Amino acid sequence: MAALADAAIHLVATKGMRGLTHRAVDAQAGLPEGSTSAYFRTRKALIEGLVRRLAELEQAEVQLDPADVAGSIAGVLERWLTTGRERTLARYACMLEATHHPELRGILEHGIAPREQAEQLAAALGSVDPRRDGGHLVAFLEGLLFYRLVGAGSTLEPANRDDLKIAVEKALRF
Repeated sequence: MAALADAAIHLVATKGMRGLTHRAVDAQAGLPEGSTSAYFRTRKALIEGLVRRLAELEQAEVQLDPADVAGSIAGVLERWLTTGRERTLARYACMLEATHHPELRGILEHGIAPREQAEQLAAALGSVDPRRDGGHLVAFLEGLLFYRLVGAGSTLEPANRDDLKIAVEKALRF
């Protein structure tokens, strides 16, 4: 199923949500027609599988070094803007799709883990309101990613870890 979800991620990143069909996933994965439908009966199930795979891959990448939290986060952001660009594009496409299809919002609850991690980080760094500050941190990081990926910042020089680290250090001042 990971191969199907990976194919779906690629399709959403390169063709948008309209390009995500069971047949297109079959073709992208190099499998016989009907293979995707055997695992993901509906479009909603296919999107859910895609989002679960995104969460799995992203959570595996988020390993923070307590001695260099800002550098660790900057490294993750740099990967998500470069080698993980397709995954980041697919995640944002799913988030935008959910604004028009409320039934998909529950699927995106996989994003709760990063908020919980941010709250724990805020508490460890001395925040007096970790829930609020953790939420602000996630919002800042998502905004930075979006800006550098598809916003006006996408026309700037490629993101580099040092610049990202400076931005993250500022955001970590609670």
